[in-house]
Amino acid sequence: MKKDRFSGIGHWWWKLLCVLLLFYTFVYGFLIAIPELPILEQSIRNLFFHVPMWFTMIALMLSSTIFGIYYLVKEDIVYDVKSYNIAVVGFVFGLMGLATGMVWAKVTWGAWWVFQEVKLNAAGAGVLIYAAYFILRGSLEEEEKRARFSAVYNVFAFVLFYVFIMVIPRLDVNSLHPGNGGNPGFNSYDLDNNLRKLFYPAVIGFILLGGWISQLFIRIELIKRKKIGLDD
Repeated sequence: MKKDRFSGIGHWWWKLLCVLLLFYTFVYGFLIAIPELPILEQSIRNLFFHVPMWFTMIALMLSSTIFGIYYLVKEDIVYDVKSYNIAVVGFVFGLMGLATGMVWAKVTWGAWWVFQEVKLNAAGAGVLIYAAYFILRGSLEEEEKRARFSAVYNVFAFVLFYVFIMVIPRLDVNSLHPGNGGNPGFNSYDLDNNLRKLFYPAVIGFILLGGWISQLFIRIELIKRKKIGLDD
């Protein structure tokens, strides 16, 4: 009886954790005391939303790439379904990361986009790489061919995406972006211990949300395929 009672815990505990972390993020993200930094001021609260969205995109695109590799090895179309739907969700988080970044730039720098900023341009290029991924999929009608080409492209896309997001920003030592001096993250000046108590839970919460949405998308797609007999 105990086994039956707790057998479903593994299916929902992380979803409950996701809800709690995001509730904590949204509530305390607007209530927590923040350091009064020059230029950033109250806009630094965007840190709890903007940066976790990028971390979520990275995590989802890595997962999408892994499932793409699984498809190449096992040639099971289910892995392509998973890879594609996870990439869709990751791409949306990337767009939200760009949008919140543009709002932040407008508030702090007075412009929606500063083309001299390497970090901004690299982030935009990273998102465009995956826009090309969806264009590629849309141009191929044969399912197996589409899955195979997409999986191969996904591997190279993630490598390039990681370079644009994590490597190139380190080369921009004169950036106005928080975390300058070669560090694409946040140093002790940009992120104190008080902010870290909210920032890290926010990252975990958004990544779990991305996984949750991806799971829903995958289930819906598999149900549709079963109804029309594609997986028979």
